[in-house]
Amino acid sequence: MPARVAYSKVSVKSQTVLPAEVRERLAISPGDRLRYLITPDGIRIEKAPTEGEDPFVAFTEWGGTADEEDYADL
Repeated sequence: MPARVAYSKVSVKSQTVLPAEVRERLAISPGDRLRYLITPDGIRIEKAPTEGEDPFVAFTEWGGTADEEDYADL
């Protein structure tokens, strides 16, 4: 599938509106949370699991790239 591009503008309050295509693709609804995965190659935006679904959401010390790779198959 070829890459598609969507744009949004950041306000003075650092807010932006997700383009409709992005909201639809991620199944984002009002009140949903986003997760930003910061890697050397760039930033990936995902719909974050609800806090009840992720038992490790409170453990921010395990939020590094190495931990993501080491525990990806669990």
